[in-house]
Amino acid sequence: MHDGLSPALTPGTLKSAKPAPGVTAKKPGRSVRFRLLAIALLPTLVILPLLLAITISRWSDRFDATLISKVNGDLTIAHQYLSRILETTEDRIQALGASARFRDIMADDGQIDSYLDASRRDLGLDFLYIVEPDGRVFASAPAPTTTTRRTDWPIIASAMRGIANTEIDLFENHELAELSDDLAERSRLELVPTPAAVPTDRTTETRGMVIQSAAPISFGDGSRGVMVGGILLNQNLVFIDTINDLVYQEASLPEGSRGTATLFLEDVRVSTNVRLFEGRRALGTRVSAIVRSAVLDEGRTWLDSAFVVNDWYISAYEPIVDSFGQRIGMLYVGFLEAPFEDMKYETLFIIALAFLVITAASIPIFLRWARGIFMPLERMTGTIARVEGGDLSARTGLDEANDEIGRVATHLDDLLDRLQARDRQLRSWNEELNARVEERTRELKLANRQLEATTKQLIMSEKLAAIGEITAGVAHEINNPIAVMQGNLEVVRNIMGDKAEQAATELRLLDEQIHRISMIVTKLLQFAKPEEYADYVESHRPPDVITDCLPLVKHLLHKSDIAIERGDSATRLIVMNRTELQQVLVNLMVNAIHAMPDGGRMTLRTFDSRLDDRDGVTIEVEDSGVGMPTEVLQKVFDPFFTTKRDRGTGLGLSISHTLIERQGGRMSVESEPGIGTKFSVWLPEAA
Repeated sequence: MHDGLSPALTPGTLKSAKPAPGVTAKKPGRSVRFRLLAIALLPTLVILPLLLAITISRWSDRFDATLISKVNGDLTIAHQYLSRILETTEDRIQALGASARFRDIMADDGQIDSYLDASRRDLGLDFLYIVEPDGRVFASAPAPTTTTRRTDWPIIASAMRGIANTEIDLFENHELAELSDDLAERSRLELVPTPAAVPTDRTTETRGMVIQSAAPISFGDGSRGVMVGGILLNQNLVFIDTINDLVYQEASLPEGSRGTATLFLEDVRVSTNVRLFEGRRALGTRVSAIVRSAVLDEGRTWLDSAFVVNDWYISAYEPIVDSFGQRIGMLYVGFLEAPFEDMKYETLFIIALAFLVITAASIPIFLRWARGIFMPLERMTGTIARVEGGDLSARTGLDEANDEIGRVATHLDDLLDRLQARDRQLRSWNEELNARVEERTRELKLANRQLEATTKQLIMSEKLAAIGEITAGVAHEINNPIAVMQGNLEVVRNIMGDKAEQAATELRLLDEQIHRISMIVTKLLQFAKPEEYADYVESHRPPDVITDCLPLVKHLLHKSDIAIERGDSATRLIVMNRTELQQVLVNLMVNAIHAMPDGGRMTLRTFDSRLDDRDGVTIEVEDSGVGMPTEVLQKVFDPFFTTKRDRGTGLGLSISHTLIERQGGRMSVESEPGIGTKFSVWLPEAA
């Protein structure tokens, strides 16, 4: 036999790869080409577009966030401007009330009205009046239409306590008329139907949103009063245009966009530079329902895109709260969204176009490079397919070896040359190998039959050896009962008749011994021929089985002067064929006796135990004999292993181990040289 030759090789091995008749082989190189193209184009057509899409998405989100941040800054400027107007109005009225000129005018009742009117114009106020603590008007500009005013405004109450204050309050139309008919007229607006607004039955808005400031003053007689001034914000185009100019200065927005600012009384535009159409401001139009809900109902600041009158704007709304703590309107700034969207889409278009141009220019280069790889690979793949089809003379024919692929092709041709030579050699070896395999197979079959016969003979020899020892013991045990029977029968003959009562004891002993002989003979036969006395698997008490086994080995115990110690604490029952269990225990007892040729002590124990979460009973057979070394312990349950060269075959413990494990039990051994050996048999408890 040659080295390295596989015994599984047959004459058809080299041709096993041939395609079946009628099956068309796959064209060589097709998958190689596609895979190489996929590898070359994957980064350009898949990974790069994916990264580009992720980048564009993040840029778009940042772009939108920047717009929201800008409109939030615009709202902050508008809010600061409105707060500045409130502070300035309060400071001017407070300064006016505390001026020496005002105190001098107060001494001359005839000049106070004209002074207030001049001061009102200088301060840019729509009204200015002085009210006494009881609500009576002391002086007013413009001229009052009533002699009393409301004094329950929180800012007036604060001024009565000596603290100046300024707030934005909501005036009913009749309250504006008490100040001036012109103010009442300015506050009147016709409501314009607006898409997306909350439905309403109202057609006009007559209330006014007023910046109202109050400062404490003193009269000439030492009594105190309040100077109140205010600015009506309804249709106050100077106010709203100033906010728009501050927030959206020239060149602050891209071409085509425009900034807007609006003051709302609740949801109605009362002052705005948003155009309804060219030349007309969107006064009287209303905010969308979603913005009204967020700002007026919930009190939140709106920073998002919103539909404003007739187009979409990047918008910012914040609620306006009056002196009573009620939300009465909104301040709005925003800019047209469309130019920014156009800029975004234009940028995305340029990026996409640049990607397509770069891809179109680079793909031909990638394909040219890939072609230099897949063409040699296709040649090699085709060659391999022809070899698999049985043509061992196929070669790639690539002579140039300028790169790794060329060197692989050259090496492949060299390997194919060797393969063709080896094929011829292998075919001759294969025929020789088949002949040798057939010869060895016949030899193995013959050896197997001999082994089976030898095994049967060894098992029978082991059983006959045990039967021989037990038979000798039985013969010894029978002698004494026979002697007793003979002696007592002689006595019976001498005292027959009326004196039979005198032989009662002897007769009783005669019966006992006869029974003893019967039991010993029966147990001997059960052990020697279990197939004739086999019983069903049933429950047993382990101590009873040990008791039945002791008479079978008693003759061996007397020969070696061995003492028996028992410890029977087991309370559970076990399930096993009684004859098989006796066979196991007798084998363990005989081995223990043989281990104590000069006498000793054999201990038999039974006790309840638990193994692998199962309840059961452990039976221990322990001797004080010579013991066993570690190397013997490792082989003690192996078939045909024995240390008793002249008295055993090495099958006793192996068979016993098999019988116990077949019942779901466990057999183990512990031993120390010079101290003794202990065999433990664990069997599960009967259900």
